[in-house]
Amino acid sequence: MTFEPIWGAIIAWYLFLAGLGGGAFVTSAFLGWRHPEAVSMRKIGHLIAPIVVIVGLVLLMFDAEGGLHNPLRFALLLTNFGSVMTWGVVFLAGFTVVALVVVLLDFLKRTVPVWLDIVGVVLGVCVAMYTGALLGVCKTFPLWNNALLPILFLVSAMSTGAAAVLLVGVVRHADEFNRVGVLKKFHFCLPIIELVLIASLLFITSSNSTAGWNSVVSLVAGGYAPLFWIGLVLVGLVLPTALETWLLFFSPKEFEESRKAHWISAASDAGVLVGGFLLRYLVVVAALPITMTVPMM
Repeated sequence: MTFEPIWGAIIAWYLFLAGLGGGAFVTSAFLGWRHPEAVSMRKIGHLIAPIVVIVGLVLLMFDAEGGLHNPLRFALLLTNFGSVMTWGVVFLAGFTVVALVVVLLDFLKRTVPVWLDIVGVVLGVCVAMYTGALLGVCKTFPLWNNALLPILFLVSAMSTGAAAVLLVGVVRHADEFNRVGVLKKFHFCLPIIELVLIASLLFITSSNSTAGWNSVVSLVAGGYAPLFWIGLVLVGLVLPTALETWLLFFSPKEFEESRKAHWISAASDAGVLVGGFLLRYLVVVAALPITMTVPMM
């Protein structure tokens, strides 16, 4: 018997974009705290955040065909505050409104109030963790029903958000990119943490049920193994870590600020974005449900 995933690439894109948006906003707030001189890069993060979240929500509406044909049905999600989906709607709506207000303030050349930045950061973190909690609601899927998944998705969201800001920054504002060393070092740590969390997630999942074991085998040795090892692990985590280790700790200072180094950093950040999407795609499509046996009457 074969199993067809209940969700596919569209949901993976939604989860990826929602997390990236939250991470981009948090990155902008971090820049305002540690690198206030990087004004243009901070505005880049502010702009990325609402755009990618809105695109993700549009994709979600297309995937939820019933809600697309009858949008009023989405209002029903606000009637049950015991549901993760209801809280997800609250977090996403609140975050989108705050992010759009911040973009408007940037456009009007107004200072973003500290309290608004803090609200945006809190909502951005909530959105990033919600994307993992949403999958965890499906208790019959061991790969999803794991307390580590929201933490993994949060770390990945912070990593992809920072990568997106750094990628645009290195292309458009190289002078500011050269001065955000603290952000680069913080971002350097995140793929390493992701590797540890992924290994822990797979170990726990493989040991709790047959369905969990089969899900993990499909990732590391089955049909999804090339995407997992080459796409996620190598391109998305190991290569960016290796490249940034060399650039940050072993390359001469003059080379680190050269245009060649900038393109290497851009390739590293692009790899992080590829890995961020593949993480969610593989978690979505590789999950197998626990099969239940109903005794004959």
